[in-house]
Amino acid sequence: MNNKFSIGEMSKLHNTSIKTLRYYDEIGLFKPIEVNKNNGYRYYSVEQFEKLNTINYLKFLGIPLKEIKTYLETRNIDYFLELLKKEKDITEDKIKQLMVIKSRFENRIEEIERAQRIKELDVVKIKKIKERKILSLKENIHTKLKLEICLRNLVNRAKIGSAIMIGRVGLTVSIENIRKHKFNEYNSIFILLEENMDNELVKTLKEGEYASIYYRGCDHRESEKYFKIIITYLEKNNYKITGDAVERVIIDQYISKCREDYLTEIQIPVKKH
Repeated sequence: MNNKFSIGEMSKLHNTSIKTLRYYDEIGLFKPIEVNKNNGYRYYSVEQFEKLNTINYLKFLGIPLKEIKTYLETRNIDYFLELLKKEKDITEDKIKQLMVIKSRFENRIEEIERAQRIKELDVVKIKKIKERKILSLKENIHTKLKLEICLRNLVNRAKIGSAIMIGRVGLTVSIENIRKHKFNEYNSIFILLEENMDNELVKTLKEGEYASIYYRGCDHRESEKYFKIIITYLEKNNYKITGDAVERVIIDQYISKCREDYLTEIQIPVKKH
């Protein structure tokens, strides 16, 4: 058998595109043993198979072509081990990042599916809620414009990506404003955290009993009616408000264009008299 393989044959044998083999030649990573001076055709030998196997193996592991080239030029076992260990550490970091992303997927899927199952709307329920960590920015917020600006300020000051806030944004109404029935005057904006974070803006929503109500809507201007329903319930059932209210849109127009799907929850921390 003739020990000479065209670039097309090499491509088929190694499942590597002709374009890639040409690029490898251009950067000096994997050059043919012969180039026909008349037509520019490239030819390879069987002795080069193992080298291309090694390149493909290291490339599959995520090692950059520049480092693969350096290794092939030196072929030093210590450098090879260093290369593998370095890529192993990078891979472990990627796995951690993917686990965080997977957890966020699971949390959001669970919350939306739970929201779809909610049947009791406009009804006050007292429920025990565990402690929650939030990124919070204290601001007086009265308009949609101020809300969006404050949210951008929170994201920028916390130095986080926008992805962390999708479906996790909420507002608080101070206990003083609740007592004054100023339900559309918010005193902070927050983002519910799904994992621990070392940041000066991290605060805590305390564990305890909360008076909760769900309603079909995503406009914060609609919330006044439902605050009044909660207040009436608390007065009738001898509950005392112990802190700021939490208001969060769970499903909005960016998740569904059907208004019947929209869902907002209001929570007020309470205690029996």
